[in-house]
Amino acid sequence: MKKEVLIVSTLPQDHPEALAAIRTLSEKAACRVMNVYEKQFSPCVGCNACWLKTPGLCSIRDGYEDVLKAYLACDAAVFLAGTALNFVDFRMKNVIDRLLPLATMYIHIVDGQCRHVPRYDKEYRFGLLYAGSADGDYLNRWLDRVVLNLGGSSLGAFPIHQAKEVLACI
Repeated sequence: MKKEVLIVSTLPQDHPEALAAIRTLSEKAACRVMNVYEKQFSPCVGCNACWLKTPGLCSIRDGYEDVLKAYLACDAAVFLAGTALNFVDFRMKNVIDRLLPLATMYIHIVDGQCRHVPRYDKEYRFGLLYAGSADGDYLNRWLDRVVLNLGGSSLGAFPIHQAKEVLACI
């Protein structure tokens, strides 16, 4: 049975490398693609409403809740991102920052480090494929920390033409 993979792309829909990566991932997994390049997702404003007022729901109503629900329905998620200043671009940074409703405000100690208590009984598995130049080692460490804080595991961060590397981890 093929794994269900959510692909969240912040690259233009006709981006040649993104299309090639989607084809590669689709060879071994049942993929659902959400292209959010045209979406105007606002950055997280740190209001904590997703923890206190409307648990699990972001107070910003811009359509991102569909992406949050999609994370819960997949076995793994792969982000396709552009780069800027040797890091992911602002679109992907917004997508990642808005993961916050998947956690609770409560903290517990895991392996001697503080972690948010996950809101849902699910192990998130996230990977990143980036187009452009970036510090791959730093992106790997960053993604590891993002996913670790949600109680999940990283599939790694790779240049977009190395989609098979992420596929091997799914």
